[in-house]
Amino acid sequence: MSVGNQVRVVVVGHGMVGARFVDDLHQRDPGGRFRTTVLGAEEYEPYNRVLLSEVVAGKLDVASITLPRTTHRTSSTVLPGTQAVTIDRAAGVVHDHAGERHRYDVLVLATGARARIPELFGRRDDDDLPAGVHALRTLDDAREIVAATVNAHRAVVVGGGVLGLEVACGLAHRGVPVTVVHGGANLMDRQLDGPAAAAATARLTSLGISVRVGARTEEAVVSGGRVTGVRLEGGEVLAADLLVLTAGTIPEVGLAQRAGLDVARGIVVGTDLASPADARVFAIGDCAEPPEGGSGLIAQGWDQARRLATLLTEPSAARDDVPLPTAGTDVVKVKGVGLDVVAMGVCGPLVGGRRVRLSDPEGGRHIEVVVADGRVIGATCVGAGPVAADLVAAYTRGTPAPTDPAQLLVRPVAGTAVPAASPTMMPDRAVVCRCNGVTKGDIVGCWRHGARSVEDVAASTRATTGCGGCKDAVCGIVDWLRRSDPDQPAPARGSTDTVPDPTPVTAR
Repeated sequence: MSVGNQVRVVVVGHGMVGARFVDDLHQRDPGGRFRTTVLGAEEYEPYNRVLLSEVVAGKLDVASITLPRTTHRTSSTVLPGTQAVTIDRAAGVVHDHAGERHRYDVLVLATGARARIPELFGRRDDDDLPAGVHALRTLDDAREIVAATVNAHRAVVVGGGVLGLEVACGLAHRGVPVTVVHGGANLMDRQLDGPAAAAATARLTSLGISVRVGARTEEAVVSGGRVTGVRLEGGEVLAADLLVLTAGTIPEVGLAQRAGLDVARGIVVGTDLASPADARVFAIGDCAEPPEGGSGLIAQGWDQARRLATLLTEPSAARDDVPLPTAGTDVVKVKGVGLDVVAMGVCGPLVGGRRVRLSDPEGGRHIEVVVADGRVIGATCVGAGPVAADLVAAYTRGTPAPTDPAQLLVRPVAGTAVPAASPTMMPDRAVVCRCNGVTKGDIVGCWRHGARSVEDVAASTRATTGCGGCKDAVCGIVDWLRRSDPDQPAPARGSTDTVPDPTPVTAR
């Protein structure tokens, strides 16, 4: 039962999705009806886990991936370094590792996922790994890998998915010779077909990265408690004093299982994100298994956070009316140094649609677009640069496709954003930050209300806090505003006056 008009919400997990849910909930609750208690297993402030591979590469430092603070602190209690251990659903209580009790009216599980550790060591995946072996899931993992690169002579990355390629590029960028070992028929086989993967492989080879596909790891070779290599099926041994495991993730469902909630691969929830076993318990992010399945992408988790916050703050809305996931939450982008891969939507031919492609594997370039009913419903881009950005905009915004879809391969999509190097040519409606739906107009408005740096813009709009791919664009717009509108006063509180847009007249 709630206390008076107050609703007690306990959130287990203070990562990107849990923190976003708390922010969204309080932003939609100006009356302060909801009070949140957040249990975070890590000691740190929420950080952008998506950008850990860029920390490994040395492109970003640890401080720069901390998420902006936007939580309403007066309505939220955050307990870092606090591990939830049991849930008493009958009493509405979460017990933590220190024996403290946290009562709830609503419980939100945002426990995320842990790295999957392949059976290479003759031990369970929760045991300590040999020296020189690392997964990459947490900030501590990234720090340990960076430290290991100082003395590493040869690295092997097990897993040729998105994270594996990003890590391999990062290690190569630091000057460590690296081999990617992948058991599938081609790299990123969940997103790329053969020709696209061939283009990506060619690009990796040009960066000095060796690639072994169709090669299954059988055992880690360990001597004196330290890894010295990886044995493949067939007996071949690849020497390595640094082994990074990027073999996928496993949803953290132990807490839910012990509480008697429905669990499959993840915590089973309905379209309203509630557990079928308990209408007071919800799950979002990597730990959740909604009807459409979990993508493992942050965009899906943030979409779930927004939807759940809306549902809780609008109790008059029937749960059957909760909006379905927002389109465009399945865009995958590789953030590897020197590697440009973007994939979205469906791949390959389909009934009633058209597929066109431009493939140049030797040149490390491949573009494929799938169109149906006059809209882009899928695309794969390797080494495609601005064309990839145009196709992401067309896919996420539902921009009408040309009659001849081949035009999408060779020229920008009409009406979409142009590179941030020319911000004066961008319409205000152009989406700059896809992860958070931030437009150029949003950034200009933020500037007019006092933002004077990329950090200020991020704190106000959340731009740059997702995949990080928009940071250069946001920097370009802020620099342009600094030159063209340096002394723009902020409107008085409550004023409805507007300030002329420094942008020359463009299509709106």
